[in-house]
Amino acid sequence: MRAQRSLIATALTGLLLTATAAAGAYAADITLGAHGGISIPNIRGNSTDVLSQGFSSRQGPFFGIFMETRISSKFSLIVDVNYTSQGGKRDGMQPITFDMGLPPLPEGMYYFADFHNETILNYLEFPVQARLTFGTKWRFFLNAGPYVGILLNAKAVTSGSSDIYFNGDPITPGPVPFDAETDVKDSLKSVNIGLTGGGGVMHRLGPGDIILEAHFQLGLSTIQKDVTTSGDNQTGCVVVSLGYSLPLSRSK
Repeated sequence: MRAQRSLIATALTGLLLTATAAAGAYAADITLGAHGGISIPNIRGNSTDVLSQGFSSRQGPFFGIFMETRISSKFSLIVDVNYTSQGGKRDGMQPITFDMGLPPLPEGMYYFADFHNETILNYLEFPVQARLTFGTKWRFFLNAGPYVGILLNAKAVTSGSSDIYFNGDPITPGPVPFDAETDVKDSLKSVNIGLTGGGGVMHRLGPGDIILEAHFQLGLSTIQKDVTTSGDNQTGCVVVSLGYSLPLSRSK
């Protein structure tokens, strides 16, 4: 894990140094901004794995700051630091993956119940993207690049009540409550790597620009430490945000 973090830090440092060097070489414009909005994430997984299937989208917050280094009139580099909510939710019959004091089962076998389960994963993310911009008064842009996410916290929020089933048969005398909030951070990897891309429009407002943007994120890393007991999933989300940027320096 230390070697992986060192590699990630080295890669990000290299990208930032490249952006800085390019800015110095081309006397680029530099702007600093902030944005916020809504994240609509989902958890992707193996459709044949009972632990990884059946998730749907949830909603969560998104906000952060960014720096844009303009290399030319149409090309720039964007570096962000964002708080992004990931995860997903499941409703209906599903495997019980947390401790309820039930007798242990052989590997690959699970108890089932009908309840609501929302997995909330909050990350501090560091995207580095290239941006192409078109237009003058109304400027349209496209972004793309990699990102690294550091897991801040993770929990499973469950609710409802249900009989507990094994091999299709109920094993409890009646419904059992599932109202709980369980910390699941220890079962997940602390680093998530992926790709992000999207686009939007910006318009001059006062000394800076107002920015409306939509982008997607596609996690490439399996988020679980143990895929046998916890599933084999990746993150993903769509984000819609509104931001504002101010020039820090401007080429002459």
